[in-house]
Amino acid sequence: MKRYLKRLIAGETLSRQDTHNIMVGITREAYHPEQIAALLMALQARGATVDEMLGLRDGLLETGKRIDLSDYDTIDIVGTGGDGKNTFNISTCACFVVAGAGYKVSKHGNGASTSVSGASNVLMGHGAKFTDDEAVLRRSLDEAGICYLHAPLFANGMKFVGPVRKALGVPTCFNLLGPFINPCSPKSSLHGTATPTQLRLYTSMHQSIGDNYGVVTSYDGYDEISLTSGFKLVTQHFEKVFTPIEMGLSYVKPTDILGGSTAEDAKRIFDAVLEGKASQAQTDVVVANAACAISLMNPNLPMADTVAMARESIQSGKALRCLKKFVEINS
Repeated sequence: MKRYLKRLIAGETLSRQDTHNIMVGITREAYHPEQIAALLMALQARGATVDEMLGLRDGLLETGKRIDLSDYDTIDIVGTGGDGKNTFNISTCACFVVAGAGYKVSKHGNGASTSVSGASNVLMGHGAKFTDDEAVLRRSLDEAGICYLHAPLFANGMKFVGPVRKALGVPTCFNLLGPFINPCSPKSSLHGTATPTQLRLYTSMHQSIGDNYGVVTSYDGYDEISLTSGFKLVTQHFEKVFTPIEMGLSYVKPTDILGGSTAEDAKRIFDAVLEGKASQAQTDVVVANAACAISLMNPNLPMADTVAMARESIQSGKALRCLKKFVEINS
């Protein structure tokens, strides 16, 4: 580690293999916590490169538990988190809408860190239990159209950096790695980022990985399509700025999509959307994210068609049936 730190102090960058080796060494407890803290702060102060991020990702996947779902064509919808906007569980809700529209979703997520309810919180609120049993995950995909991969069951390496990250109390490069360590490595991903800088980093990482990706950022700092502003969507096929109007939707106010003050508040909104009882703003923001995910799976479809497909998934009750089947299988 001293050698790596000296290189960083000298202004050098580390290779993908270097950071892979570092991550593996961290899981083997080869370094002192102070050395890990110094490494994280050096990378954070300068900004981690694409190769440095990919090497850490490689190490986390290698030392974690993998799930082979390669015979399925699945998509994950997840944001970086940490945008401080305290929205309800928009991405997770969109996953059930996408499943209701007939696509397979391998959702990766965790409990809340900066909001009142993360993906794991809202699913636990429905009585779901998390598993790393591949047979159960496959049944969930087959019958509910969606499986859920609770990050702590798979990313074993994260627990080795957890105490250092907590002690530092500031964001590090590990805050941005979560969306990239889905243990089944889905063929498609819609990733939300909170800043243009994060969008560029994520786009470059996806280009190196070579998967089917969409990366979005809203211009007012949301790590998802919020409809409170225009947003940029970057895929392997195009880079475009959209407005809510261009999607056939309306602008919403930040207060329209808040998650409330408790996890139960967020769950009520989540359920209301899938039950067709939510406000237009709450429903439309989920429709917008689901529509972009569907467009990744069907790049030749106009956005107006994917918006209609997402809305029909809710109005027909298909999205809600996917949730109920998911809970039945995973309880």
